[in-house]
Amino acid sequence: MKKRVVIAGGGTGGHLYPGIALARALKRKDMDIEISFVGTKKGLEAQVLPKEGFDLKTILSSGLFGKKKIARWVSWCKLPISTAQSMSFLIRKRPGLVVGVGGYASGPLVLSAWILRIPILIHEQNSIPGITNKWLGKIADKVAVSFKDSAAMFPEKKVEVTGNMIRDEFCKPKEEFPNMNNGPFRVLVLGGSQGAHSLNMAMVEALQFLSDHKQNLHITHQTGKSDFETVKKQYAKNNFSSDVHPFIDEIEDQYRKASLVVCRAGATTLAEVTACGKMSILVPFPHATHNHQVKNARVIEAANAGEIVLDEDLSGSRIAQSIVGAMEEPERLKTAEENSYKLGKRDATEKVRLLCMELLEESYSKSGRTKKLQGNYILSCF
Repeated sequence: MKKRVVIAGGGTGGHLYPGIALARALKRKDMDIEISFVGTKKGLEAQVLPKEGFDLKTILSSGLFGKKKIARWVSWCKLPISTAQSMSFLIRKRPGLVVGVGGYASGPLVLSAWILRIPILIHEQNSIPGITNKWLGKIADKVAVSFKDSAAMFPEKKVEVTGNMIRDEFCKPKEEFPNMNNGPFRVLVLGGSQGAHSLNMAMVEALQFLSDHKQNLHITHQTGKSDFETVKKQYAKNNFSSDVHPFIDEIEDQYRKASLVVCRAGATTLAEVTACGKMSILVPFPHATHNHQVKNARVIEAANAGEIVLDEDLSGSRIAQSIVGAMEEPERLKTAEENSYKLGKRDATEKVRLLCMELLEESYSKSGRTKKLQGNYILSCF
């Protein structure tokens, strides 16, 4: 019987790329596994997954929390529709496992899998789980978490501490990284897959404070779409050596070349930073649910692998001060890199893959289970 896995989630790179990492790992070990993703048309998955060669089923779904009045009511109205779409898709696909990696599509799909008695694994990337994942953890068969502290928020018998899933490209030995010692000090600036306006503007302002060092600096900056033209013009106007992009596809190469990473503190970004063993200047997104990005960043700070600049304290002079400090204190930079590398969980994806295979084996060993699914519900939303 052909094994099928459905991975639900996306919206942002922080949710999508762990799912892609898992899908690649499953296919690498067993090419016969059929993998599908469920997401939304507006999410990053609609752009990225076709390039990755994975099928994407889109459903009508949006976030419930953090929205006000009419927007929240619209999201509630979408919920029964997205759940019906999810159930219809699962009945036709008949997977042996559903994996929720977070994002708008994860809730309806995982709920539908539970109704249809399909085994479920959810993966929580952040140190503080969101409300949706805390609820889904009660109905999931297994819960994989990235941070040890978040394990206590899920049923003890279900939870496994795995680390955050990242793609193989980030897990190469440091010996294979390019030797950049003789070149300029390379700063990688990331605001997440959608960019970060406050960080973008702070970097533009920082250029005037970095002017005395620009002969020894190269800045690679992922801006997001909205600030791309503005930021690119400012680097050119100030004659800085730079590469400015709205989105960087081959981001793993940029991590390996970087001397320092300036970024938000999303869990997937931090997993990539530490897997590559890079010092980071972390500017947590101030409106993250439960302030989880600050909690994520505190883990890095406590390990002396980076420093935190709160968004409310963010300015060009403050960012410039941190960059110059890293340039002028090579021993501190080296220590932070070593500490960062120790934090990296380069085996996280394999740990989650093994949990998936356990659930798949159990699923398909139950004779006739998948054949019964179609008879349980007759549902169509198309």
